[in-house]
Amino acid sequence: MSSQDIPEENLPAEQGTAHGAVKVADEAHPFADPGLPPHEHRIQDIDERAAKRSERVVAFLFTLSMLATAGFIASFVSIPHDRSIYVFPIGHVNAMNFALGLTLGVALFTIGAGAVHWARTLMSDEEVADERHPIEADPETRAKVHADFKQGAKESVIGRRKLIRNTMLGALTLVPLSGVVLLRDLGPLPGTKLRHTLWSKGKLLVNMNTNEPLRPSDVAVGSLTFAKPEGLEEHDEEFQNEIAKAALMIVRIQPENIKDKRELEWSHEGIVAYSKICTHVGCPISLYEQQTHHVLCPCHQSTFDLSDGARVIFGPAGHALPQLRIGVNDEGYLEALSDFEEPVGPAFWERG
Repeated sequence: MSSQDIPEENLPAEQGTAHGAVKVADEAHPFADPGLPPHEHRIQDIDERAAKRSERVVAFLFTLSMLATAGFIASFVSIPHDRSIYVFPIGHVNAMNFALGLTLGVALFTIGAGAVHWARTLMSDEEVADERHPIEADPETRAKVHADFKQGAKESVIGRRKLIRNTMLGALTLVPLSGVVLLRDLGPLPGTKLRHTLWSKGKLLVNMNTNEPLRPSDVAVGSLTFAKPEGLEEHDEEFQNEIAKAALMIVRIQPENIKDKRELEWSHEGIVAYSKICTHVGCPISLYEQQTHHVLCPCHQSTFDLSDGARVIFGPAGHALPQLRIGVNDEGYLEALSDFEEPVGPAFWERG
């Protein structure tokens, strides 16, 4: 029979406790609980000068973290991406990557080291035994938790050691800026690229299938022709980057069937040119109904009426397809009279 099976009132006075633990070891109870050892004070607990030294050490570590974060941002902004340096014994490494790794590592390490030194030298280290209690949070337990929290806050000396508190808050505030700065490396800023394509005044409309400039006679009523700007070859890298914005749909509609008068002014003899890129999520439009002059995006069934300014008549697209102003040059070829006057493709936050 263990000591847990013996009623507490039958145990010797020096051995019984409120929860049946045994404090004095003997042959019958070899696994007695000896209790907590006497608390030994640290030098910081009895010498305020030693406590001040620890406070300065912690503040120094937090300040070093702030400086390292500032160095991280400065390295990201100032060091060229292609510069390399020699680091013994690693060898040649990318200068920016090395600086970013070093400064971010120091920033994070010094926050951790400062917190550990703070806890080990200034926060209370006295161990307190707590009796087992029911799991449910009764009012007494909640009151005890609040009291423990207040006591812990008091023992952490964060209210009294303002130098530690201020430098810790500074370090914790600055170090997330490293992640914010890293977002800049997701790619170059678009600038005004979303508002412009390769189309400009005088650019010829080139048939994507034949790679030949288009004449008005090449576009029959009811047909759908895809065009690109002149000088854009499929094997060029620029083609892959720019065709998504510059691709055109060319259709010919009887002028009397065009409802939007501006559309009629921007066309030539009923030949209208619209962006091929759906304004929903950027899928290429390729389905055309000759009788209704509707074009359909195959991805999500957004439908546009090319006889009425390519307005949306069905589906999730939020904007009409942009129209390209076209005309005919002296040689009889279809040409652009300007770039698109609004961004092509899916809507974005700067669309006016």
